[in-house]
Formats: sequence, structure tokens, C-alpha cells
Amino acid sequence: MKTIFYKEREIPRSWYVIDAAGKPLGRVAAKVAAMARGKHKALYAPHQESGDYIIVINADKVAVTGNKDKDKMYHHHTGFPGGLKSVNFNTLIGKKPAEPLYIAVKGMLPKGSLGRKLLKNVKIYAGSEHPHAAQNPVAVAL
Repeated sequence: MKTIFYKEREIPRSWYVIDAAGKPLGRVAAKVAAMARGKHKALYAPHQESGDYIIVINADKVAVTGNKDKDKMYHHHTGFPGGLKSVNFNTLIGKKPAEPLYIAVKGMLPKGSLGRKLLKNVKIYAGSEHPHAAQNPVAVAL
């Protein structure tokens, strides 16, 4: 039996919307990363972009348990000596409401050109509105 390989332009793509309000950060990110990767499809191949387009709404209302809102730290480096900057979850979600979920999804996707391509198929919005109504996204429950 031969293995069937699809060309990326022949793979059917769908649009899905996920409401992250009150859901745990890691569970939402894991579901989004798996669907963006295409692992829910029968024609999944790890080296291809076979996933769907994912819209995440209410990313600012994502839940974290315990003291993670105060203790979970996000770090980035400016590139200058002594340029390590750190903020906690509450500060980051106050300044950039969609950023914690974006960072979590990015960390769950493959590194390299395929991961960057897959990340472009994920649209994350802080509020409950999104500009992709014309694509008729299907709601996904977690």
C-alpha cells in the first residue's frame, strides 16, 4: 500500500472559532496548536501545513489557576547587555491582552519555518468580536 501525499494547495481548509473565556490557558493553547497543525485530520503529515484557520476570541478572559496570575513570569531580552525584561501574567494581560495565549500557542508549535507559517493561521482577539465573519467559522467546544 502506498502512502498518499497531498499537495498543500489541495488540502481542504476550514475556519474554526474557539471561545477562551474562563477556560484554562494551557488547554486552550494545546487545542489551538493541535488544530493549527492539522492533527485532527486524517491526512495529517508532520512536515506539511495541513491545519485549519483558528480564531480565538475572549483571550483576555483566559483562566489560570492558583497564584499563576502573580507568579507566572514572561521574559524577553532587548539584545543589549543587562537587557532582560520580565513581567508577570497580570501585567502582561493588562498591557497586551492576547499575548499570554499567543506565547503559549507559539511554544507548542514546531520551531522553524513551518511553525512560523502555522502561527499565521491562528488569529487571537482579546474581545468577543472578530473580523472573520465572512469565512463562516464553526464553533469548537473545549
